[in-house]
Amino acid sequence: MVERVGLYPGTFDPVTNGHLDVIGRAARILDRLVVGVAINIGKGPLFPLEERCELVRAETDAIAARTGTRIEVMPFEGLLISFAQSCGARMIVRGLRAVSDFDYEFQMAGMNRRLDPAIETVFLMASETNQFISSRFVKEIARLGGDIASFVPKLTLERTLQRVRTPASE
Repeated sequence: MVERVGLYPGTFDPVTNGHLDVIGRAARILDRLVVGVAINIGKGPLFPLEERCELVRAETDAIAARTGTRIEVMPFEGLLISFAQSCGARMIVRGLRAVSDFDYEFQMAGMNRRLDPAIETVFLMASETNQFISSRFVKEIARLGGDIASFVPKLTLERTLQRVRTPASE
């Protein structure tokens, strides 16, 4: 039997409950899930790459234990399809929050399919409780002193609050 390997890419800055929802659902249909943490310095990340990878690993351990799926967290840079090929992924998992996400994701899926028709893109809708959560909003709310506890898991909450409350010069 061929191992079902998927790739879930993102910047995960920070990892949210929405991300974990998609990871948990993808883990139920895969044998191995690679969570690709994009380097993407251009987005001006709140967390350095190593810490984003560490947080995703910590927050996905319970999902891996619960589902029996091997979840690996790996940083990546460059063309998504090349990274998928290097991981042995036959599926790229993308989470959709709203209709507005679909146009961009549809175009990306078409381009990726043209680059490698053997790799399928699968869209998983975020659950209704997580459809509105985005890392960008979480960071903005945290920076403005709002409560983000319902948007991120506990360790990520602690680290995010610590990061936004500590001036960059320290």
